[in-house]
Amino acid sequence: MSTAAGAVTATTFDPGRSGRLFADVKASGRGALVGFLHVGYPDVPTSLRAVQALCGVDGDERRPGVDLVEVGMPYSDPMMDGVTIQRAGTRALSRGVRTRDTFAAVEAVAATGTQAVVMTYWSLIEKYGPDAFARDLAAAGGSGAITPDLTPDEAGAWIAASDAHDLDRIFLLSPSSTDQRIASTLAACRGWVYATAVMGVTGARSQSSSAAPALVERIRRSDPGALVGVGLGVSTGAQAREVVGYADAAIVGSALVATLLAAEDAGTPDDLSGLRAVVDDLVAGVHGDHVAGVQHGGTDDDDRA
Repeated sequence: MSTAAGAVTATTFDPGRSGRLFADVKASGRGALVGFLHVGYPDVPTSLRAVQALCGVDGDERRPGVDLVEVGMPYSDPMMDGVTIQRAGTRALSRGVRTRDTFAAVEAVAATGTQAVVMTYWSLIEKYGPDAFARDLAAAGGSGAITPDLTPDEAGAWIAASDAHDLDRIFLLSPSSTDQRIASTLAACRGWVYATAVMGVTGARSQSSSAAPALVERIRRSDPGALVGVGLGVSTGAQAREVVGYADAAIVGSALVATLLAAEDAGTPDDLSGLRAVVDDLVAGVHGDHVAGVQHGGTDDDDRA
């Protein structure tokens, strides 16, 4: 890629599997959509149906769905998660979800032809064994893992395991990241980098973050070849369309999880119609077909601008 002065800026970013997916979607003329759900909520079998619903599976029918699924591993001390995701994760843990169930969820996604990555805190991988986790994730058809509490300078064991099993490793950057931290994180990533749109925890928000475009611009300046997904706060098709206007992918979690909580609160935990409605809205947004004012996503208890 040429700079303003005419020189060529080299890229060292490794797109891995999921990054190549983002690039292919971009080549088709739109941005990518990433959807998050916990395995194990409201129970393991229903969560497997739910992750397939993210991919557009509706009984025997197929409809447009997300481009990449984040399979969340419930954790007892989720420092990055807002109230909505914490509620679902806590309930999944109380109902006996196990790490091995994550691989079943990844397999369920892969069976639809959609890529999956795992979103997990490092201690869960560490307890399972980094190499064993990478081996079993790859065997299930997973593309890699997002590790929100693991920094590249402390990730030696995961870098080795992900290299051994050809998995993407997605680290996080925030608006407070220094230029040096951005450069070192991009050098350690494979696939794409997760840019947090706000300083804080997950949760649907009524407005997109003004800090996110500036962060993405800084990432691009550091490495023009970097592929960037933006999350924390995206909940509607309109917001997703705005995000993919400057980033490679929009990441949505709380707005999707909220539909499963609402279904359980209504006494119909196996009802995925609300989930499908939010997915439809998000898909329309990233495909450029979103109708202004039509929003299916709810709000989170910890919403903040």
